[in-house]
Amino acid sequence: MTAAPRVRSALSRSLDRALALISLLALMLVVVEVALLPLAGPAGPLLLMLPLIFAIYVVAGLIAWRRRPSNGMGFLIVVAGLALYLGSLQNTGVELLVGLGAVCATIVVAAVIHLLLAFPTGRLPDRLSRVLVVLAYVIALVLQAPGYLLDPEGPFPPFAVADLPGTAAFFSLFQTIVATVFSVVVAVVLWGRLRRADAAHRRVLIPLFSYGIFAVLFMPLIAVALDRVFLVHPFVRGYLQFAVLAGIPIAFALGTLWGGFARTGELEELGTWLGAAGASKEPLTTALAHALGDPSLRLYFWADDRGEFLDADERAAPARPADSRRGWETIVIDGRTIGAIGYDAALLADRDLVRKAGRIVAIEVERSRLTAELRASQRALMQSRERIVEAADRERRRIARDLHDGLQVRLVLLALEAQQLATAPSETVHERATRLRVDIDAAAADVRTLVRDLVPAALIERGLATAAEDLADRMPIPTQFESDVEDGAIPDLVEATTYFVLTEALANVVKHAHATLARVRLAVEDGHVHLEVEDDGVGGASLGAGSGLRGLADRVEAIGGTIRISSPRGKGTRLRAEVPCA
Repeated sequence: MTAAPRVRSALSRSLDRALALISLLALMLVVVEVALLPLAGPAGPLLLMLPLIFAIYVVAGLIAWRRRPSNGMGFLIVVAGLALYLGSLQNTGVELLVGLGAVCATIVVAAVIHLLLAFPTGRLPDRLSRVLVVLAYVIALVLQAPGYLLDPEGPFPPFAVADLPGTAAFFSLFQTIVATVFSVVVAVVLWGRLRRADAAHRRVLIPLFSYGIFAVLFMPLIAVALDRVFLVHPFVRGYLQFAVLAGIPIAFALGTLWGGFARTGELEELGTWLGAAGASKEPLTTALAHALGDPSLRLYFWADDRGEFLDADERAAPARPADSRRGWETIVIDGRTIGAIGYDAALLADRDLVRKAGRIVAIEVERSRLTAELRASQRALMQSRERIVEAADRERRRIARDLHDGLQVRLVLLALEAQQLATAPSETVHERATRLRVDIDAAAADVRTLVRDLVPAALIERGLATAAEDLADRMPIPTQFESDVEDGAIPDLVEATTYFVLTEALANVVKHAHATLARVRLAVEDGHVHLEVEDDGVGGASLGAGSGLRGLADRVEAIGGTIRISSPRGKGTRLRAEVPCA
């Protein structure tokens, strides 16, 4: 069967147009920089890498942005690419652009730290992360200032306000040391996140955070290590730095798209999905998972009859763990709980987003819940009908067997005895006639017993209340009886059903309950016959424990009634049956 097509909203199509415009603008920036860079010299290939790396950032960011519309990672990747672009402008030779590049020369490092701390949602999760990001931008912008403000022969002489090249060199080294220490602090924070992450997310976070920390440390330290210690040619150091920078957007984009992290996507798609034709729609759970970007999301429906949440396959929802990484949001409509959404709280940090999604699909959840209940009722009805037919067939076979093997044989023997009596010696006629009369009476008693088993005479002759009271009086244990039912006021089918429920319930009290007291109550309320049988026995009874009670439930449900049993072990049993009689 072909998969249902994805439903896309007008907002999604509008996003595509906006991203296409950003792509065009980025392409224009690349063309402008390539035109301005001095590519004719030996440094030409190295300089050409700068606009190409910027293009990699933009492409990776736009792909992540397109696939995860409301996740901020795609936007941050594009911003990091723009930071790299601004820093590279100091190589263009255009005075204004060179000045801008000198100011933003190291801001790409702060942008990478921002990416690391905001992953995977694109939002900084706590106050510490926000403080660290602000400090990163301060280090990148403020500590960079002495390099062009205190050195007339520095990156941009027009900005120089003093001739202090030694001080500028000191601040350059100081910036490298501070940036290195700061990167270690960021690494410690990320390590704490790794420890709190579950195994599935840790598999993505470990390589991503490792690469990000390596890149953040590599860029400032490589200048010191390669230039001053190993005396490596600046071109080699440049290629190494650029290669590391180029891998950052690819790593973050892959982590966002394929790492199993939340999409937190646009909720308008859910509204569009609800309006789509039924045949072309995805399952509701799949649509929610796509919109919110959580592949582990599960949707549950509230089952009133069972008092628990069930999934689409009627399996009970797992017990809600104390683990804070799993979130749970109930879906309420008109003050009634109709369902719930189980989701990964580590991915969907914004609980309000899940709540809004639940409100959007509440009507569809209710429809799906009622549909599931209807299907379950249909299956239960079919199974109930099958059990009723099987029970009726077994009863007919029992009656036929009793008639054939018992009463019929006795009647044949009585007929033979009557025939032999006609030719018997006169002195034996009286004795044999008397014995024949006794046998005929016994056969008649069997017939009455059979009739009573089929339809009790007391029920036919005196009505439900009297027949029920007679049953209670014949109980071997004290049995209290209450009734406000008027004989003759209830249809025959309802009377017979209620009477058979009572006989089976009292039989179970005698056989299994080990009770010392029982109570029977009959009442007619709101167009229903209410039967309640209670005992003080051992409890432990259930509708599924045997065929007797299950058969009674089938009989009651077949005429639109309900039957419930409360039987905690050691605290007795209470059976309640309601049968419509209006």
